[in-house]
Amino acid sequence: MGLTSKEYDPKDLPAEFLKTYGKNDNEIRVYASPARINIIGEHIDYNGGKVFPAAIDRYLYVAIRKRADSKIIYNDVRFPGTYEFDINDNFTFDKKNDYANYLNGILSQIKAQGYRLDSGFEILMVSNVPAGGGISSSSALECGFAYAVIDTFGLKIDRVEIAKLGQMSEHNFMGVNCGIMDQFIIATGKKNTAEMLDCATLEYEYAPLELGDYRFVVMNTNKVRKLSDSKYNERRSQCEEALKILQNNGVDIKALCELTSAKWEEVKHFVSDEIIQKRAKHCVYENQRVLDAVLALKAGDLKKLGSLLNESHASLKNDYEVTGLELDTLAETSQKQPGCLGARMTGAGFGGCAIALVHKDNVDGFIENVQKEYTARVGYSAGFFVCSSGDGVSRFL
Repeated sequence: MGLTSKEYDPKDLPAEFLKTYGKNDNEIRVYASPARINIIGEHIDYNGGKVFPAAIDRYLYVAIRKRADSKIIYNDVRFPGTYEFDINDNFTFDKKNDYANYLNGILSQIKAQGYRLDSGFEILMVSNVPAGGGISSSSALECGFAYAVIDTFGLKIDRVEIAKLGQMSEHNFMGVNCGIMDQFIIATGKKNTAEMLDCATLEYEYAPLELGDYRFVVMNTNKVRKLSDSKYNERRSQCEEALKILQNNGVDIKALCELTSAKWEEVKHFVSDEIIQKRAKHCVYENQRVLDAVLALKAGDLKKLGSLLNESHASLKNDYEVTGLELDTLAETSQKQPGCLGARMTGAGFGGCAIALVHKDNVDGFIENVQKEYTARVGYSAGFFVCSSGDGVSRFL
C-alpha cells in the first residue's frame, strides 16, 4: 500500500559511497532531511494567515565528501546518471540536468550571498520520501543538500537562512514562485512538535505533537493535477477583491486573516457577492482553526484536533471549493472509519494528498476500507503511508 519501493537503510550509504567514488583521506558525512505535512491552515498563507506544519519521519539522505580539486559530482542510489560540475561554474538551469538543478540552484544562491567553497565535493543521495506524494520531496532535497554543504564547509548560515536559500533557489533558479512553508519546516522542524508559522513575518512557535497511539496516514489521490494553477490564481484574486471591498468600507486591516471570526460576522455584509464572501469566510475561520489546533495540542486534546481537521476539509470543499471528487472521497470516507479522529485535504487541492489521524491498531483496516471505497468511486487506487513526526535537517552519520 506504500508509495515507495523498499525502504533504503541509510547506514548502507557510506559503503555505497566508497563503491561509487573510491577512497580518499576526507571524511564521508551523511545528512538526513525530512518530508513534511501541513496539519492545518490551508490557502491562508497568502492572506496573512498562519500555517501549522510538522516534519515527518520519512527522510532523504545526502552523503558528502570533500575533494582535492574543484570538481563537483552528483550521484543518486536509485536514479542512474552522474552529473559533473565545477565550484567555479556560473550555475544556470538546464532541463537535461534533472534533479541536479535543485542542487545547483542552492549553490547559486550560496554564491550570490558571497560565500566561497574551498574545494569541490562528491554527493551520493538516496530518498525514502515518496516523490510526487504531496509531502514536498523537492524541498527535502534542497534543504538537505544545503545543510550538508553548509555544515561540511563550515559556512555561517543558520536554519532560517537555509529555508530562505531553498525558497530563493526555487524563485531565482527553478522559476517556481513558491511559498516558504515547506523549506521552513524542513530546516527548523523538531521531532514531537508541530510549528505554527506566520509566512509573512517568519515568526514561529513550536507546539507539542504528542500523538500517543495515533498516527498520521498520508493518502495520495494519484490524480494528475491540471487545474490547480489557474484556480489558485483565481482564488488569490477573489481574496484580494474581498480585502479591497472591506478596506474601502473602512475596515482597518492589511490582510483577511487579521479579522477574528466575530469581527468577520460583523463586517461580512459589505461583501455582497456570495462567492467572494465564501472565499473570505474560509480564510478567517481557517486561521482561527490553526490557533485552536495549537491550543488543542498544548492541552493534549487529539479529539479536538481531529474535529478541526474535519471542519477544515468542509470549509475547503464548500467555501473555498478546491477539493474535488478524489480528495472528498479520501477525506469523507476516512472520517467514517473506526479509530479515525479526523481527516482533510492538505496542499493546493484538486488532487495531491489528504491526511487522516488514525489509531495505530486501526491503520490496516482503515487503509483497506478507504482504498476499496476510493477505487470504487474514482476508478483507480490511492497511495497510503503511515508516519510520525520527525526532526528537521540534521547530521545522521
